Amino acid sequence: MENEEVQSKIESVQPEQNYTEESIRVLEGLEAVRMRPAMYIGDVGERGLHHLVHEVVDNSIDEALAGFCKNITVVLHTDGSCSVEDDGRGIPVGPHPIKQISTLEVVMCTLHAGGKFDKTSYKVSGGLHGVGVSCVNALSEEMSVVVFRDGKIYQQKYSRGVPITNVEEIGTTQKTGTIVRFKPDPWIFKTTNFKFERIAQRLQELAFLNPNVVINLIDERTNTKETYHYKGGLVDFVKFIDQLETPLIKPIYISGTVVSDISGEVKVEVCFEYNNGYNENLLSYVNNINTIEGGTHVSGFRSALTRTLNAYAISNKLAKEQLIGDDFREGLTAIISVMVPEPQFEGQTKTKLGNGEVEGIVRQIVNEKLSDYLESNPTVARKIIEKANLAAEARIAARKSRELVRRKNALESGSLPGKLADCSLRDPEKTELFIVEGDSAGGSAKQGRDRRFQAILPLKGKILNVQKSRLSKILENEEIRSIFLAIGAGLNKLSGNGSEKENGNGENHEETFSVNKLRYGKIILMADADVDGSHIRTLLLTLFYLYMRDIILDGRLYIAQPPLYKIKKGKQEFYAYNDAERDEIIQRLKKNSPNVEVIEQSEEEASSNYGAGIVVSRFKGLGEMNPEQLWQTTMNPESRTLLKVTIDNAKESARIIETLMGEKVEPRRKFIEENAQYVRNLDV
Repeated sequence: MENEEVQSKIESVQPEQNYTEESIRVLEGLEAVRMRPAMYIGDVGERGLHHLVHEVVDNSIDEALAGFCKNITVVLHTDGSCSVEDDGRGIPVGPHPIKQISTLEVVMCTLHAGGKFDKTSYKVSGGLHGVGVSCVNALSEEMSVVVFRDGKIYQQKYSRGVPITNVEEIGTTQKTGTIVRFKPDPWIFKTTNFKFERIAQRLQELAFLNPNVVINLIDERTNTKETYHYKGGLVDFVKFIDQLETPLIKPIYISGTVVSDISGEVKVEVCFEYNNGYNENLLSYVNNINTIEGGTHVSGFRSALTRTLNAYAISNKLAKEQLIGDDFREGLTAIISVMVPEPQFEGQTKTKLGNGEVEGIVRQIVNEKLSDYLESNPTVARKIIEKANLAAEARIAARKSRELVRRKNALESGSLPGKLADCSLRDPEKTELFIVEGDSAGGSAKQGRDRRFQAILPLKGKILNVQKSRLSKILENEEIRSIFLAIGAGLNKLSGNGSEKENGNGENHEETFSVNKLRYGKIILMADADVDGSHIRTLLLTLFYLYMRDIILDGRLYIAQPPLYKIKKGKQEFYAYNDAERDEIIQRLKKNSPNVEVIEQSEEEASSNYGAGIVVSRFKGLGEMNPEQLWQTTMNPESRTLLKVTIDNAKESARIIETLMGEKVEPRRKFIEENAQYVRNLDV
């Protein structure tokens, strides 16, 4: 730290006298991608690594959308590379009319080059910016492309975005298609190890959305193969998502096409069903891209659903008063997929659709088709309205409890939770809240913290499982109410697509959560590194995922990483956060003193017996650490490690809770059978 401060002072007093014409640097080719990879793929961690696979696969899917591809095979090779093969038309290889080099080389080595800008080649596409496969090339240590086209086989090889061979004709063939094989660059990525499960999830999703395509995933590292092909499309997708729930009705499928003067031919597919749960699970897609923040297609669906069901309920005297959108979302599982020739996304991350006219198109199609369905299926309609009426009753009962967790009221009435040890700073961007498991650990955290910017909220035991409870019951839980009050931003029941308000059409969706009202810039979950601690973290992640999701989307939710072991030799102390670190420290100490004895003891046993050897102590919980240890290992910003929670982490937690604590026994048995082999240090 001292060296950094000195260097900072030196830099601050040196005048910037070298800013000349020569200072202006022009990045050629794909050099910009290698210099700032996160701008193009999000990050250089595990997420960015797998984004490479998605970019290549998306090109094959675009061929399928154009009607020229029926089979896609993704292979994870033993050398760490990945290949994607399709039976589409094959990338053109002839001379490019402007560049005067092979079109294949132009596509692979030039940003913003591709067939997606020409609507005669692709009417709809996910890769609209033309940076996908060229970015993959730039960030790959090795890459090769084999093209089957016009009865011939062509190949070109690259390294870090630069061609190392010409486009060569290497044989003849009767098939068409493309094979792209790439090996991620270890100079760029923190990890180059592809996760089978992560890739499988995306490929399965694409197979649901594209029922005419067969997608194979082969892992040569483990001799594993999966095939994804769902002829039922979105109907199969809804059933898959709802497999842990008990459905109240069969899936309702709606589709239609409208030609817009602005967006062209827009195709809409919607499938939804209701289950006996209390949560909404809505997934939305535009040109096969998961729009996790929703957009105009989601707003159009929600508006149409509320308007149409309300109209039916009132005309058939099934509801005493007009119901609101929240009432029709309880237990709803829905998939919305639209194909838009000219989608307008918010940023390169493509997480939210902005085309205003798409909202009206979706609303029109759902209104018309759902109205006809309800009239033809009165029994199904009655079940939906009955569930909405029960949700309305629960909503009204929860209204008073809900008011208690509004930040404004909480602050005005001085009703912050009594066990909250607040910090002295009031600027949220400079403060952090630790939600700590147990009074004992909470006591150590309160003593060890920096009172200026760190607040502590201890929890007593496990919180309520919010996945299986209505809001009225949730807000009766003292621990959960304390969390809402301490955070101060309110709450909102969210779906799989964020916290969008509906507009007009009788909607009065209660929106009470606001990131701008957060009392702390970071929320940090701190629990023991044992089975109970893992359970508590999972319950808390589910709470945030369902009721305060914007905290996750805004990158403000973290998980503390307390150490598992303390290694002591004489007066030297080291902390290890996993078994590998423990073994590395022991080996290092042994190397310096090869004849020492390694003694493994509990923290209590080791506290008074160090001897001449290496003593390894395993912490059973946070409560075993004294305030100084907790500060040094887990809370000090200068030395701690925090794990940022992503929406995928939280979503997986909600799924695990549903699997382990839901009504169905078979998924729970399957989960235990598949994961029992990974259990270590089981507390019985």
